[in-house]
Amino acid sequence: MKANYKKTMYACFIGYIVQAIVNNFVPLLFVTFQSSYNISLSQVTSLIAVNFIIQLLIDMLSAGFIDKIGYRASAVTAHVFAASGLILLTVLPEILPSSFSGIIISVIIYAVGGGLLEVLVSPIIEACPTENKEKAMSLLHSFYCWGHVGVILLSTVFFCIFGITDWRTLTLIWAVIPIANIFLFIQAPIYTLNENGNHGFGLKELLSKKVFWILMLMMMSAGASEQAVSQWASAFAEKALGISKTVGDLAGPMTFAVLMGSARLIYGKYGDKLNLDRFMKYSCILCIISYLCISLVPVPAIGLVGCAVCGFSVGILWPGTFSKASAALRGGGTSLFALLALAGDFGCSAGPSLAGYISSGFGGNLRSGILAAAVFPIMLLISLFALNNNKG
Repeated sequence: MKANYKKTMYACFIGYIVQAIVNNFVPLLFVTFQSSYNISLSQVTSLIAVNFIIQLLIDMLSAGFIDKIGYRASAVTAHVFAASGLILLTVLPEILPSSFSGIIISVIIYAVGGGLLEVLVSPIIEACPTENKEKAMSLLHSFYCWGHVGVILLSTVFFCIFGITDWRTLTLIWAVIPIANIFLFIQAPIYTLNENGNHGFGLKELLSKKVFWILMLMMMSAGASEQAVSQWASAFAEKALGISKTVGDLAGPMTFAVLMGSARLIYGKYGDKLNLDRFMKYSCILCIISYLCISLVPVPAIGLVGCAVCGFSVGILWPGTFSKASAALRGGGTSLFALLALAGDFGCSAGPSLAGYISSGFGGNLRSGILAAAVFPIMLLISLFALNNNKG
């Protein structure tokens, strides 16, 4: 690979780190927001829903204007929104009459950036004139996990040294990353995927296929299975398990992210030697077991182990579903993967939202919410069997 394309690769890797910041930093502050701004659990839940719903809407709307303004301008815009939302999070809750409104506005702004990054980064990597595209793509997807790990680890260290009350300073520090990556994207060479004329299936053709709807259900379930625990792991460890924030963040969401990234690296390196169908089914079963450990076993250590194991179990579900789709609907093209991304984002919103609202209905009992969310890995397991029995 030529040296100048390395700059493009690095910009995309950092772009996924920015998305990890957007999705995973604020959940570390949920308990702080509840106590500092007198925000209810249902309102905290709506922060998760708004983040992923905005990203879902961006997924739907972005295809048209991205082609018009170009990948580079879109990538820069994404980073501007991500940085702006983080910066405003430190200001708006203090100056608006409703602190919750200030947080919601900030979440909406940085979620626009996160949604654009999800649409842009993968095709930019795919379009780079490299020889090892599959290795580059698997490495790219793992960077979201390593970004998640970095967010938790560095945030925990910061809170230990300076205290949770200084969270605004840390938020501004995280905002520096998308600001810096703007300049990298401005300088990096950008290619697009418009060079071959293969546009794949049309929308009507896809919608007429039963296997497409099974894949959509799988993608939704994969996103929900991942985020229902990921988004609530910090609050669960702190409130439901009675563990200190430092220990809880390190043993819960950070270990979750490390093991999720490890599962994706294993698949990226040894995927040709693994039976994907069996790997995904066993992962679903392991995911269900981890949900039951988190929600039903009244032992803090078991709950934390459940969170960690859940990370490994969901690692293959999202990329594995994409691989299943490629095999089941050859020639599905851009339309297929755009719709799968929509389904995945819907699941990312539905999983933690269901867990949060059920928990709120049971007096703030997060165990009840996590137990209810176990329906998603169950649905994914059933869908895998249905996919094997359906060829059309």
